[in-house]
Amino acid sequence: MRRHTRGARSRGPGLRRLAVAGLAAALAGAWASGCSPNAVCKFGGPINDPSNRTLRRSIMSFGLGEFCKEMTARNAPLKLTPDGNVVGRFFPQHCMQQMLANGDLWVQFDGFGYAWTLLSRKVTFTSVATIQYDEDFKCAEDNAIFAYFDTRTVSPPDFRVLQIEQPGANLVQNWISPFADNFGRQMVAGQLALGFTVIEESGGSVDFSVGHLPIGQRPFHPYQVHGSSQITYEDLRTEVHSNERDFIGPIAVDGSGRAITMKMRLEGVAAVDVLVLPKSEGDASLQLYTQYGAAGPLAYAPRFADVVHAGVEYQRALPVPAGMYYVVIDNTTSAGASAPPPSLFGVVGDSAAIVNYVIQIGDAP
Repeated sequence: MRRHTRGARSRGPGLRRLAVAGLAAALAGAWASGCSPNAVCKFGGPINDPSNRTLRRSIMSFGLGEFCKEMTARNAPLKLTPDGNVVGRFFPQHCMQQMLANGDLWVQFDGFGYAWTLLSRKVTFTSVATIQYDEDFKCAEDNAIFAYFDTRTVSPPDFRVLQIEQPGANLVQNWISPFADNFGRQMVAGQLALGFTVIEESGGSVDFSVGHLPIGQRPFHPYQVHGSSQITYEDLRTEVHSNERDFIGPIAVDGSGRAITMKMRLEGVAAVDVLVLPKSEGDASLQLYTQYGAAGPLAYAPRFADVVHAGVEYQRALPVPAGMYYVVIDNTTSAGASAPPPSLFGVVGDSAAIVNYVIQIGDAP
């Protein structure tokens, strides 16, 4: 029998991810074999007491060994503000971690990504950074666990521009590159400096929030999914401009008889394409997207393609074999059936697609 996680939320962005399964197992094992991971919260008063910080850190340490593995398993959405639209993504590639003498978690990672600005259009980049987390957890009145990863220190990220899409950028390279570098450093460093909160509900579902979320509060999601038997991979709002793409994933699908369910609401343009690619083919297309300024064709034809229309709630359950996949929201003329209207000089008349989406994994229909 397949075990479901009811109402599970996203596993969270790569820059701010915790090995939740490991932490949950550690919490359960530390108190009673076979108990709910949140059994530790039945001791709520003593556990939350400031004098028990060393005990809380000791419990958390059992689940942190997988931190780097989880960090490099998927992307980190990039936003200008915590509640803003996704305007880019960072894909961690390598990660090192260690526990410091004071109990903090030290992490160093590198990767590549893309972001969009009005001046530059798409900017692609690489980045290396080091961060020190002051980690702790507390129990809410309803026995939910609030695990906190507050940023102690962040090294200035080594942010290097790969490509700038804006036509004519080569003519003003010495001027626009410093702007893009500065924007990128602010975006990456800003995301890191916020830290993150992991929330494990008493029923086992998991949610994430940027920053230090007060106990009892819950983060905002465009789709407030409740009581679902599906695992929610991501529940966000993305901004995809003319002739741009957004690569959501990789998304892990375990076992047979499973499906990726996509729910979307579109604003700003008449239609965009939603494409699904296996990870190896999606990786190749993502590399092309970051290595060249303007978006060209995908490296491979998508295994699934459909059109999302404005004003119509889109929902599709796509049965897939076990594996890893990307869901790509495409607002280009070089892939899919829809196409954005032409813009003047790449900026005037730019049509941004605003897509509210939730992606879940569950049993195939």
